Amino acid sequence: MENPESKIIKRIQNGELELFGQLYDNYLKKIYSFIYYKTMHKETAEDLTSKTFFKALDNIKKYDINKGNFSSWLYKIARNNVIDHYRTKKPETNIDDFWGLSSNQDIESEIDINQKLEDVKKYLQKLKADQREIVIMRLWDNLSYQEISDITGKTVASCKMTFSRVTTKLREEMALVIFYLIIFTKQILWLMK
Repeated sequence: MENPESKIIKRIQNGELELFGQLYDNYLKKIYSFIYYKTMHKETAEDLTSKTFFKALDNIKKYDINKGNFSSWLYKIARNNVIDHYRTKKPETNIDDFWGLSSNQDIESEIDINQKLEDVKKYLQKLKADQREIVIMRLWDNLSYQEISDITGKTVASCKMTFSRVTTKLREEMALVIFYLIIFTKQILWLMK
């Protein structure tokens, strides 16, 4: 039995491009979050998210419904965009980010949240890139192990083992980080709006 998303994709592939907006609406927050936690920069995440959806629309006819689900295909595009971004990235500093000039929010609570985010970010940076990627996809993006496997090219068992080892290490070394990861995710997403 064909799912509703597959029907929409077939219609898009047959020329009804306006239907792509439904896929965009369904995946925008997930893809943005995925990219944001890899770049930790709002404007970069916005740009790369746009590129991801443009590439998906441009290549929608190449997507094969029988070779995997759409979300995995879309995450692969996003992942490749992030990789390309870091390959070509030149160091730069946005003065608004540095001085917080564009912020109209409560400075005290923002500083507190930013400090906790920095703690989480520092710990995540200590992980190997593939470990960090799996943790982010599993915790923030709520992807299944099968989806993570499809995106990374690793086996489902390998993804489960990596996640298990990292979370065990987290519990031992940084119990508070897990608390931050779970509790502040909603606040973080709210700040990114």
